[in-house]
Amino acid sequence: MRAAFDAELWIWEASAEGSWHFVSVPGDLADDIREQFGHRAAGFGSIRVEVTIGSSTWRTSVFPDKQRATYVLPVKKAVRAKEGLEAGSTAAVELEVLTP
Repeated sequence: MRAAFDAELWIWEASAEGSWHFVSVPGDLADDIREQFGHRAAGFGSIRVEVTIGSSTWRTSVFPDKQRATYVLPVKKAVRAKEGLEAGSTAAVELEVLTP
């Protein structure tokens, strides 16, 4: 499964230094991911993905967030720096779910 979407970066509230930045997966896409791949979820309900933002591509996982009723995608510091992103920025995200 591949998808593209735009999402705003936000900081996880429990992050002491504000170091954990995420984007939320749109609800309809999150529903599709949960339906098709939820039974294969790993620890903490995570689903492995490959992500591209700008010229940066990396592998990570999306994690279910009950408070937001969606999956959240961590955006690491190196990507934020390279792509000029910070909390409140909108990122064009390309996401591919990796199947085992």
